[in-house]
Amino acid sequence: MSKEKVILAYSGGLDTTAIIPWLKENFDYEVICVCADVGQEIDKEDLEKRSMMSGASKLYICDLTDDFCDNYIVPCVQANAVYENKYLLGTSMARPSIAKCLVDIARKEGATAICHGCTGKGNDQIRFELGIMAFAPDLKIIAPWRMNELWGMSSRQEEIEFCKAHGIELPFSADSSYSRDANLWHISHEGLELEDPGAAPDYDHLLVMSVTPEKAPDEPEYVTMTFEKGVPKSVNDQEMKVSDIIRTLNKLGGKHGIGIIDIVENRVAGMKSRGIYETPGGTILMEAHKQLEELVIDRATYEIKNQLGAKLAQVCYEGKWFTPLTDAINAFVKSTQEYVTGTVKFKLYKGNIIKAGTESPYSLYSESLASFTTGELYDHHDAEGFIKLFGLPVKVRALVNAGQGSEN
Repeated sequence: MSKEKVILAYSGGLDTTAIIPWLKENFDYEVICVCADVGQEIDKEDLEKRSMMSGASKLYICDLTDDFCDNYIVPCVQANAVYENKYLLGTSMARPSIAKCLVDIARKEGATAICHGCTGKGNDQIRFELGIMAFAPDLKIIAPWRMNELWGMSSRQEEIEFCKAHGIELPFSADSSYSRDANLWHISHEGLELEDPGAAPDYDHLLVMSVTPEKAPDEPEYVTMTFEKGVPKSVNDQEMKVSDIIRTLNKLGGKHGIGIIDIVENRVAGMKSRGIYETPGGTILMEAHKQLEELVIDRATYEIKNQLGAKLAQVCYEGKWFTPLTDAINAFVKSTQEYVTGTVKFKLYKGNIIKAGTESPYSLYSESLASFTTGELYDHHDAEGFIKLFGLPVKVRALVNAGQGSEN
C-alpha cells in the first residue's frame, strides 16, 4: 500500500529542510516539496540536492513571477493598496499565488495534506491557510511550529542537531541573522536590533536591494514611464512586461535609495512587530501610477477609490484575497482604470521621487479653468452664490447658537 502524500511549501532554509525528515518520522508521509519562484534568487540545483538529501521524493519549482505581478501586484498598484499608510504588501501579495500553486500540485499528486513552516504568531500562517481553504477545504494542513509536543525544537541549533541526527549535513549556521522574506517586489527584514523599537537600524549590515539615501548618487536621474488602462507598459521608452518593468525599477530605485521604510505594524494575531522593508521598484511604480491618476480621475471617484484601496490592503494583509469582497473591490478599481493612460515623468534623487510632468489624452485638468483668467467656463461672480449654499449649514448653526446665547 502506497504512503499518503504531503505537499511541503519548501524554501530550502533550515526550518523547511528539518521539516522533511520530521514529517516522515511522525506521519510516515511521502514528502513532495514545492518551491515557489516569485522573483527571488533561487539556486535550482542546490534546492534539488538539498530536498532529496533530506528525504523528499520529488521537488517542484514553480515559476509564479508573472502570475504574481499580473494578478496580484497590478491590482494592488491600481487600488493604491498600502497597509497602515506604509507597507506595500510585498509578502502579503505573494502568498495567495503560492497557496494556489500548493493546491494545484496537491491535486496533481493526489496528496491528502499540505505543510508549511510558518510560526504560530505570524501573518503568513493565516495567509497560506486561508488560501488553501479557498480551493481545497478537504486537505489537511500541518503546521509543525504549532505542534509543540511533536515538533520539540525551539532554536536553530536544535534544528541543526535534528538534521545531523538524520544524516543531513548542510551548511547551516546557528549564528543569529535577520529573518528575511524576498521576492521580486521587496525584501523584508526582522530580528536582531530591529526587535528594539528604540534602536536605529544597522543599514550597512541590513540592506540588500538598496543603498541609503546618504550613499545615493549626488546627481538626480530622470525616468519616464507609460501606462495603458492602469497597467505599466514602458520605462524610458523601452516596452516590457510588468515583471521586467519592476526589475528595471528595482535597479533604479535601489541605486537612489528609494523605498526603504521602518515600520511598527499591527499583525493579524494582535501583536505589534517592527520591520524594515526595501521596496525600491514598487515604491516608484505606486507613485507613478498615483501621479497619473491625479490627472484623470474625478474627485468623487477618487475619494471612494482611496477608501476601497485601504480596505483591499487590509484584506490582502489578512490573507482574504480569495473572497467575494476582494473580487468586488477589484471590479470597482478596474472600472476606474479605463482612462488611466498616459506618460509620467519624474526624477530620482536621494530617496525622493520628484514630479517632472504628467500627460494623458484623458486629462481632466483644464489650463484655462485653473489659471487666474479662468476663461468662459468660469465666472468669478458665480462663486458667491455657491459659497452661500455650500456654507448654509454653518450659517444656520451659528444663528441658532447666537439665539441660544441671547436667551441665556
